[in-house]
Parts: sequence; C-alpha cells; structure tokens
Amino acid sequence: MNDPKLFIRKKGEDGTKTFSIRIKQETVNRIDELAKKTDRSRNELIGMLLDFGLDHCETE
Repeated sequence: MNDPKLFIRKKGEDGTKTFSIRIKQETVNRIDELAKKTDRSRNELIGMLLDFGLDHCETE
C-alpha cells in the first residue's frame, strides 16, 4: 500500500491565524530544507503539513 503524499505547488492566497508552537530543531531543519526546494515560507509549509495530517489522521 502506498503512503499518501503531499504535493506542494507554487503559492496561492489563503487565510491564516498566528499562534506559537514548540517543535524539535530537527523538524525545523527539515521544514527549512523543504522551504528552499519549494520557494515557500516555513509558515506556509507548516499550515499545509498540518492540513494534510488532519485530513489523513484517524482516532480510536
């Protein structure tokens, strides 16, 4: 079975809300690397990754 993938494309406009989170430095590094590859901001990517995760999570 293939794992779902998140395809990140060029920028588009979307509404946002600002708040603070704490994440591991390794995760920040991975997001920054992805930001360089996709010409997206760290903030944009975090929002996209959170939406993807919420769309693909299940609870028990």
